[in-house]
Amino acid sequence: MNCQEERMTATGFGLAESWFGDVAVVGVSGELDMLTTPELAKAIEAAASKKPSALVVDLSAVEFLASAGMSTLITAHEDVTPHSRFAVVADGPATSRPLRLVGIDQIFAVYRTLDDALHDLRDS
Repeated sequence: MNCQEERMTATGFGLAESWFGDVAVVGVSGELDMLTTPELAKAIEAAASKKPSALVVDLSAVEFLASAGMSTLITAHEDVTPHSRFAVVADGPATSRPLRLVGIDQIFAVYRTLDDALHDLRDS
């Protein structure tokens, strides 16, 4: 079952919570910077409070990823992993490249597609 809750701001930043079985997905769109990362942190915290087996942050629709966004992902990983698995979907120069250049892909799993993440997280 896939249920979804979406929020979009006037600036074009958006968040959507979806569920695929017991895996929570927080989808992000727009620019992820120091102004928008607090909203992402709240969305991750809200999804994690529902006790998913895994939590995925999907950055597929993110156009800009600042260091504040990367820091939020690291903090989320630290907060979520005692109880759930944590992964990020990032593909392309705006998201995947910065995560790999900084070495964040060595901290948590980074997938090219949501399907890849869901397949791996469900099978393990």
